[in-house]
Amino acid sequence: MIRFSRRSIHFATLALVVSGYCASGSTFAQATYPNKPVKIVLPYPAGGGSDAVARMIADKLQQTWGQPVVVDNKPGASGIIGTQQVVRTAADGYTLLYHNTVLIQQPSMMEKLPYDPLKDLQPVTVTLKTNNLFVVPASSPAKTLKEFIDLARSQTAQGSYGSYGIGSAAHLNGELFKQQTGLDLTHVAFQGSAPMITNLIGNQLPSAFIDIPSALPHMKNLRALAIAGTQRPPELSGVPTFTELGYKSFEPMGWHGLFLPAGTPSAIAQKISKDVNAVLQMPDVLARLKAMGVAPGGGTPDEFAQVIKADAAIYADITKAANIRITQ
Repeated sequence: MIRFSRRSIHFATLALVVSGYCASGSTFAQATYPNKPVKIVLPYPAGGGSDAVARMIADKLQQTWGQPVVVDNKPGASGIIGTQQVVRTAADGYTLLYHNTVLIQQPSMMEKLPYDPLKDLQPVTVTLKTNNLFVVPASSPAKTLKEFIDLARSQTAQGSYGSYGIGSAAHLNGELFKQQTGLDLTHVAFQGSAPMITNLIGNQLPSAFIDIPSALPHMKNLRALAIAGTQRPPELSGVPTFTELGYKSFEPMGWHGLFLPAGTPSAIAQKISKDVNAVLQMPDVLARLKAMGVAPGGGTPDEFAQVIKADAAIYADITKAANIRITQ
């Protein structure tokens, strides 16, 4: 016969009570959240594409939750100021960060950041996905990527490529392209895509990496030779991916996503993720994203965390090989 002491029975009962409390506490946190206004910090100015999508999602969540959801623009220092504010705030689910791929590209390019995005932030979900195109002016003799490479190699001065900023995804794509082709292309950094497009159309710039939303309205004057990412977008189904053409490490998609301060209860992160995923499948939201030239995001916090970890490693390798440094 097995005998149990009163003390062992007491501790067993206590363990059951505690485990039950934790489970019910998690359910309670998910069921009662949110019960007050929620703030989404956007570390960029109002009026841009990120702002438009963040406000669209905030409006839909406000309707779903029955609580105010406001977007708070906190631009400055390439997104660092707004991000730092979220990292330092209470991990209770009532302050979120809306950021993009730059978040995980910066650590390998800057000497010191006031936070570690992989440790101090908790991924929630991807809100949208996009990618960069490698384009040339429509008047270029190069009709394919191979023709562009062959033409550049045949010239003493192999030309240049443009990006929409130092340290941007376009810049990293350009340096990766140089590393894998051996081309000696000069990087020309512009303050955004608009002036770069003007130089492309005017034939002052022979090639560039450019984001899809900026490029789509000008495709009559540009020719896309390849695209980063793993899939061809419907609008550019005739353009091959770099992966299809035999190049490596061009797989990461550009993304926007939502984050919480590290330590936020998992149940809250899961609820936000679930509700944002539902928003991203609403017909009017899908139509708006398509009109912008981007694809809807989605997925769980764990899936987003895996994407971030994989992408950060690739970007760090590119940055190190190209010795890209940004001074703060």
